Amino acid sequence: MGFDIQRFPNSIDEELLCSICGGVLQDPLQAPSCEHTFCQICIQEWLSRAQTCPIDRTPLEIDQMKPVPRILKNLLSRLDISCENEGCTAIVKLDLLVNHLIDCEYSPKKLVQCENGCGMMILKSDNNNNINHNCVHVLRSELDVVKNEVQKYKHDVDFYKNEVRTLQEFIRIIRTNNPTISCFLERVENDEILRWSSSLQLARVTHWGGMISTPDILLQDAIKQSLLESGCPNDITNELMENAHERHWPEGLSTLETRHLNRRHYESYVCRRIVGQQAVVVLSCDNRHMNEIMLVEPGIVMIFSHGVK
Repeated sequence: MGFDIQRFPNSIDEELLCSICGGVLQDPLQAPSCEHTFCQICIQEWLSRAQTCPIDRTPLEIDQMKPVPRILKNLLSRLDISCENEGCTAIVKLDLLVNHLIDCEYSPKKLVQCENGCGMMILKSDNNNNINHNCVHVLRSELDVVKNEVQKYKHDVDFYKNEVRTLQEFIRIIRTNNPTISCFLERVENDEILRWSSSLQLARVTHWGGMISTPDILLQDAIKQSLLESGCPNDITNELMENAHERHWPEGLSTLETRHLNRRHYESYVCRRIVGQQAVVVLSCDNRHMNEIMLVEPGIVMIFSHGVK
């Protein structure tokens, strides 16, 4: 169906009109022999009933229709046309009409935020007329979708946890039964730790007395998230976080008394800053010079109330 001729402020040449609907050609197609031109929808509907040209009755089928010449397309594109949306007074070139309709403030199909406070984006016509939109119903639907997604993610997490445990057990068995593979895996793990640790800045602890030896779960979760965001491998992160509590610290740090006795050794630690936290990681690969009672593999996490630079 062509464009209503009343929407064009200037006179229109008859060559630009569809002989079927009488409107200005829309998506025009041309007959190959007689070269008569029609709107695409108009000629498709006509040929579905009669396989002849509507003007001279020349035999014609839809797959014979071809695009119109470029000069005709150019003539159509230069025509001025008014916007079809009620209230809009804009007049644009025909080839720009589609873009205008997308952005037109008066378009009933334009998405706007619901005025009733649910925050959903709905059609402007629905917002104006308060139809086809029920905030409570929409929000309940959204909540159901979120619940289903959370459930799916929980299922996926449980699945991957089981897969990781299976893989860890498999690696443990291989290491136990094959010393060569065990050494190889250790080298791979050490290389992975070295690549990650080299990306961390060296840190200096100015107040060792601020050490938190029994961090709570929330603090441990925050440190763990920072380690993961820094690129620390997942399995290494889990091992390091196990060593963030004094019950997993090496012999030289395991109690308040031993920490006091070995305090003179603290300054010899090579520490790396955990980004965004008052915490450091002391990796075994950085501290081979330290006494073995001051280290555990692959390292320890020390959290402070303050004093990390």
